[in-house]
Amino acid sequence: MGIAENSKGLVLAVASGVFIGASFIMKKKGLKQAATHGTRAGVGGYSYLLQPYWWAGMLTMFIGEVANFVAYIYAPALLVTPLGALSIIVSAVLAHFLLKEKLQELGILGCVFCIVGSVLIVIHAPQEHALNSVQEIWDLATQPLFLVYVTATVSVILALILHFEPRYGQKNMLVYLGICSLMGSLTVMSTKAIGIAIKLTLEGISQITYPQTWFFLTMSVICIIAQLNYLNKALDTFNTAIVSPVYYVMFTTLTIIASVIMFKDWSGQSASSIASEICGFIIVLSGTILLHSTREQEQPNMRRSLTWYIGEDLVKGIEDERLNLIIHGSDYVEK
Repeated sequence: MGIAENSKGLVLAVASGVFIGASFIMKKKGLKQAATHGTRAGVGGYSYLLQPYWWAGMLTMFIGEVANFVAYIYAPALLVTPLGALSIIVSAVLAHFLLKEKLQELGILGCVFCIVGSVLIVIHAPQEHALNSVQEIWDLATQPLFLVYVTATVSVILALILHFEPRYGQKNMLVYLGICSLMGSLTVMSTKAIGIAIKLTLEGISQITYPQTWFFLTMSVICIIAQLNYLNKALDTFNTAIVSPVYYVMFTTLTIIASVIMFKDWSGQSASSIASEICGFIIVLSGTILLHSTREQEQPNMRRSLTWYIGEDLVKGIEDERLNLIIHGSDYVEK
């Protein structure tokens, strides 16, 4: 029974990765179009709400998230979350063809690493633990060690929003992605609880009367809305092929930590299985790092060219007022 349920979760997780990876590209196209007609999302604008591409991306992401949501009902986070690497591969490949964000040979190697690591995780993934009520999930969520994790997470999120975002949000993508990832780890725990409640209710064991069900639902809605806001800022400000893998690494790491603490996913597993899962995860992380480094090296490897931006606000990078000066055979470096 556990193997069959894990298989359902596996199929849904793969489908989710495809849809979510494509959604990054659609939303990015919408954000780029919005930037030419209004204020960029990265500096607080909301003109992207008028762009069909952005809404198409949202619809695609919604489908992917629904598949991901259902996957968490049938399989543990240790299996479902790392398979998000598929969305990185999809977004990197589509960005190469549709956004002209070149995917180099090292990036292709990174994609291969992601696939190999994911397969290793799937082979050694733990079986889902049976839970019979939301009250049982609440007991897991209120255990002292997980409460320590929640307290630390909320404290870091508040520090990033109140102190670091105003100062460094436009310079360092880790600010936006840190907020998204930390909230994401709590979102996964809440949505998994909601999914199990829905599943039990459909099986005739109603969980609607439990106040914990509504608490988990409220937490999920708040975190998801905040995640979308800061993810939009990250996508609008930084390169998609960088945002996707770094977001994946941070989100996956934090989600696995939260799941291991709350749901005790490694309980009952052998040391060799746990080691294999960790190795698979490290391979996946290595793949995402390769993708990341490939995008960082792309600009230095291009022809020596300087782009001078003319406008009242250089921070916004107004692209329709730029002058490209191509310098051949010169060692001049502009800081």
